[in-house]
Amino acid sequence: MPPAPRVPSFAVIPGADVHRVLDGRHGEVVRLVESAYRVHGDGDTVNPPSCFLRFPDRPDSRIIALPASLGGPAPLDGIKWISSFPRNVAAGLPRASAVLVLNDPVTGYPLACMESSIISAARTAASAALAADRLTRGRGRPCRIGFFGTGLIARFIHQYLVNTGWSFTGTGVYDLSAEHARGFAEHLAREGDNGTLTLHSDPEELIRSSDLVVFATVAPAPHVTDPGWFTHNPLVLHVSLRDLSPEVVLTAANIVDDTDHCLRAGTSLHLAEQATGNRDFVTGTLYDVLTGTLDVPHGRPVVFSPFGLGVLDLAVGGHVYDTLHARGELAVVDGFFHETRRYG
Repeated sequence: MPPAPRVPSFAVIPGADVHRVLDGRHGEVVRLVESAYRVHGDGDTVNPPSCFLRFPDRPDSRIIALPASLGGPAPLDGIKWISSFPRNVAAGLPRASAVLVLNDPVTGYPLACMESSIISAARTAASAALAADRLTRGRGRPCRIGFFGTGLIARFIHQYLVNTGWSFTGTGVYDLSAEHARGFAEHLAREGDNGTLTLHSDPEELIRSSDLVVFATVAPAPHVTDPGWFTHNPLVLHVSLRDLSPEVVLTAANIVDDTDHCLRAGTSLHLAEQATGNRDFVTGTLYDVLTGTLDVPHGRPVVFSPFGLGVLDLAVGGHVYDTLHARGELAVVDGFFHETRRYG
């Protein structure tokens, strides 16, 4: 008879510890994300739709719950609770904050609560870097990159690209805030591997001059509406999901991380589905590309739209937890679970 399950310990993992585990491990995080995508594509995950908490008095803000269960060689359950409050930026605070709760798949007890804005940014950037690599094989790697939006996610995507072997002859920057654009350009200058840095005041110029375009904005609705801006057939990492109009989407080869997730919640692809009444414009998933069942089309723009799956947070968060546990560095909260006997 197997031993009876025990109540696990509970740990609190601050952002400094998360950063310490992930810093400089960009290739490893990309491999973790790729593995999670493969497990998800194989059907060994549970990833329900995200739940959006919205506020009538704060329509630009939201808090999102992403529950998930990851199977494969390192099974884990959990939920990410991530807020997006754009007004924070004017007050000098990051727009997003998050926690990730990990649950023991045997007992269901929470194992840890960890700061997760770093995990969320890392898994998003790793997903983008993985897609950029796989979607350009056979097309030639882009050498001119343009960042449309200059927040934390843009910074992490640049970091993951550069630290997984990318370099650029030219880098363009555009943001609605000239101050934020300058700050990001100064950061890129310090980081290097960017070639000629150009601050753009015109979004069309940014897109037309870039072979790889990264959308990392907080736009709630499409604002890029002219398919003519993309006639040079760039690779577009549409990380913020709501920048492109249906007209642009319908001229592109569209690769998603999960079709059902991407075509909901008012994303650009969701609007394209509503406009056409079908999903024929979805070319395939990143899993299809990873497994070789889909060849990326040539002769038109390629748009990667990742909704951001909760299983990716579990993969990266579980790695952080396991690393700290192996080092004996978990900050355990003694006696966190008080009532552990059925009859007292």
